[in-house]
Amino acid sequence: MSDARQTIEALLDEQRRFPPPDGLNRRAVVGSGDVYREARADVLAWWAKQAERLVWRRRWDEVLDWSRAPFARWFAGGRLNVTESCLDRHLPEHADRVAYYWEGEPGDRKIITYGSLHAEVCRLANALAALGVQKGDRVALYMGMVPELPATMLACARLGAPHVVVFGGFSAEALADRIADAGAKVLVTCDGAWRAGQVVPLKATADEALSRAPSVRHVLVVRRTGGDVPMLPGRDHYYDELVSAHPPWRPATECDAEDVLFILHTSGTTAKPKGIVHTCGGYLTYVTTTHSMVFDVHEKDDIYWCTADIGWITGHSYAVYAPLANGTTSVLYEGAPSHPDKDRVWDTVERYGITTMYTAPSEIRTCMKWGDSYLARHDLSSLRLLGTVGEPINPEAWMWYRDIVGSGRCPVVDTWWQTETGGLVIAPLPGVTTTKPGSATLPLPGVAADVVDGQGRSVAPGEGGYLVITEPWPGMLRGIDGDEERFFETYWRRFSRPEEGRWVFFSGDGAKRDSDGYFWLLGRVDDVMCVSGHRISTLEVESALVDHPAVAEAAVVGRSDPETGQAITAFVTLRSVVEADDDLAEELRAHVSRKIGAIARPSSVVFADELPKTRSGEIMRRLLRDISERRELGDLTTLADAGVVQDIVERAKAGRAATG
Repeated sequence: MSDARQTIEALLDEQRRFPPPDGLNRRAVVGSGDVYREARADVLAWWAKQAERLVWRRRWDEVLDWSRAPFARWFAGGRLNVTESCLDRHLPEHADRVAYYWEGEPGDRKIITYGSLHAEVCRLANALAALGVQKGDRVALYMGMVPELPATMLACARLGAPHVVVFGGFSAEALADRIADAGAKVLVTCDGAWRAGQVVPLKATADEALSRAPSVRHVLVVRRTGGDVPMLPGRDHYYDELVSAHPPWRPATECDAEDVLFILHTSGTTAKPKGIVHTCGGYLTYVTTTHSMVFDVHEKDDIYWCTADIGWITGHSYAVYAPLANGTTSVLYEGAPSHPDKDRVWDTVERYGITTMYTAPSEIRTCMKWGDSYLARHDLSSLRLLGTVGEPINPEAWMWYRDIVGSGRCPVVDTWWQTETGGLVIAPLPGVTTTKPGSATLPLPGVAADVVDGQGRSVAPGEGGYLVITEPWPGMLRGIDGDEERFFETYWRRFSRPEEGRWVFFSGDGAKRDSDGYFWLLGRVDDVMCVSGHRISTLEVESALVDHPAVAEAAVVGRSDPETGQAITAFVTLRSVVEADDDLAEELRAHVSRKIGAIARPSSVVFADELPKTRSGEIMRRLLRDISERRELGDLTTLADAGVVQDIVERAKAGRAATG
């Protein structure tokens, strides 16, 4: 096995570390660990310094008003419009700088400069205003990854109208629920979107949703795929016709730092999705700061690619707001990473000379499965920094990313955060932090995180517990839209002690720290299985499985068992040269037992050609749990390929699982 594919035990036993590559320290945005000491010495003064990154119309009166905890007011009294930080300030000298290189799945391309983006945003803001959109009105977006998507978000921000982006893979029912929850009065969508060579019928889905969402009065339709779509007179308007009729200038609406910038719903499995609220001043300060520090952004030199769909928080924060505020040139890609061939990602890196790539572990593992030959077709020497986000990354994938994709010269920044935090919370600083494969490393400057037990007490090194944030931070959610009680119950009740003035945010994730204080994420708390009284992380079992040379990817879930409480079911995809059989299944079970212990031995192994994933690359473990428990499957509309689930169900029914 190559150095890039050593086991997690060997990595930790040797305490193998990865200092920043030679030369990075000399050009890193953050050149030393002094930034941590400065933030600890006076955290509010440090955040006030970071807020100076933005364009303010009126400076704040108070950095943090925590008098109504857990409802924070950051930069209280400050006045701004976020688009002036993202667009206007770049125009005097850098109007011709590229904001986005956009590439559609069929191969069409556009170059969007800061000047042209500013003009489009102003035209669109004028068009929305002509339709009656005013400050405070909600505008829903249900779109593919087209340039009009970030433009619409910014046009809403220009007006002070909170946007509600709904991922373009959601069903009509999910879209209707989110529109109704937000009370949106306008919807912006596309006729369709390209995905894996097929047209996703966005307008048709939107029409079905709007039959149950009466608050929407107007619909703007971007012509993307060119298909005929029904247009309701008086309600529906083609984007190009409406927007082109308006002038390319509109003054930005002045907003309070705590005015709502956007609402983004988290995906619930059994409960109603939560409309997470983020506001203007604190959010933009936080994402701009963390983007600069963690991705080592040099606006004149870097070509940056966050591969996330803008329908998720990663796309909001690190494909739109932070890169634009930092004057970065970014790449946007519309479609599937495997179309027309499995080298599309690497072709994109080479074509644009991408220097910084931020993607999901699941996409990394998929590219590993496809093989190194697809990388070999392309020159990836432009890359200098690699990032990962979305779920814990197993050490083997981390090593492959660093050594094969980055040729050993690129630091890997593994990041932990979530919709509720607004931006990065735990991540290394390139040029400063020594990394460990599989660890997100340390909380960022200005952030206080801990791992606690069920009573809220810090756990010892090596022990698993609950990941919490113990002090307010500027990017924090300001609430759940329209539901203060749920906000308190979900995030604050479990570990806070209001009578003592102690407020602790519960992330819902499990973690542990090693003797160096490094954080190791264990996934969602409901992804920590309890087998015969032992708490076992699904990530640990998955890491042991992918350590086996036959395994390309694995997902592990717990299922109810009358004897042990939970039993472990492993869903496994194999490398292309390996055949699935009962002997291999038994070998994998024994391999896990050797790596972790007999208690972690999977009760069953199900082989699959692919694992069920969303279009953004996340493995849908909820569906795997349903299959394992033999429950009725829920909504499949967010899947990249719904046929994958049916294939797994049929294999399981046919007995292509080894048990014991």
